[in-house]
Amino acid sequence: MKQVNWTVCLILAILLGTLGVDKFYMGKIGLGIAKLLTCGGMGIWAIIDIILIATKYKYKDVEWVDK
Repeated sequence: MKQVNWTVCLILAILLGTLGVDKFYMGKIGLGIAKLLTCGGMGIWAIIDIILIATKYKYKDVEWVDK
């Protein structure tokens, strides 16, 4: 399980979410590439990810930390 700083991930999702940087940071390389190639699902996927990260959604193999 990868520990991911929640604050950093949320900032990355807000600023660079359409490029998939938040997914790369969480260790989800395949989804990061897909998000990069689709420009964040034309923005829709990026917005959904911002909401999921902001609510600390329990992703598989991701543990949120606040350090």
